[in-house]
Amino acid sequence: MTPYFFGYGSLVNIQTHDYPDAQPATLGGWRRAWVRTAARDVVFLTVVPDPSSTIDGVIAAVPDGDWVALDAREYGYARHSSSGAVAHDLNPAPDIAHYVIPPSAMGAVGNHIILLSYLDVVVQGFLHLYGTPGVERFFDTTDGWNTPVLDDRAAPVYSRHRSLSKGETDLVDHHLNRLSARVEQRHQTTLAAKNI
Repeated sequence: MTPYFFGYGSLVNIQTHDYPDAQPATLGGWRRAWVRTAARDVVFLTVVPDPSSTIDGVIAAVPDGDWVALDAREYGYARHSSSGAVAHDLNPAPDIAHYVIPPSAMGAVGNHIILLSYLDVVVQGFLHLYGTPGVERFFDTTDGWNTPVLDDRAAPVYSRHRSLSKGETDLVDHHLNRLSARVEQRHQTTLAAKNI
């Protein structure tokens, strides 16, 4: 049977990939977090165990069980069996995996930042799949909003950036303001889009 992945960040935006049979799903027992690692210059999303939490996301098929391209996209992560923790409408249930930053790789020191161009892509995906309530749930089930956010919208660093409508960017900005996130305008010349 064809395996599936569960995505909870940029993979929710199906404009960033062409994996088939994408559909809403939830992952129980995990919560999102922005984490620092030595693998990248930016803070990026992972999931951490939390028995009281369920997060929205997307599942999609991995044709022929060929994980090579997806593993390359998700470098720095380890592929983790979801072991029945994903609720979905498929019958029979396929094997499903999600990606996790290994705990041993978390906690690198440095002036890491969240790229607004990346966050925009994630929020756009949740908006299209779950509407504005889903966007609010994304922000509320993600930890680490004390990390600075770099406003790179004018010159996006994230290689899979998307164009957002004014309503979409206003929605992102609203939630960042609601959570008192610090948005910075500084120029980052050291970040390479091909590495993010």
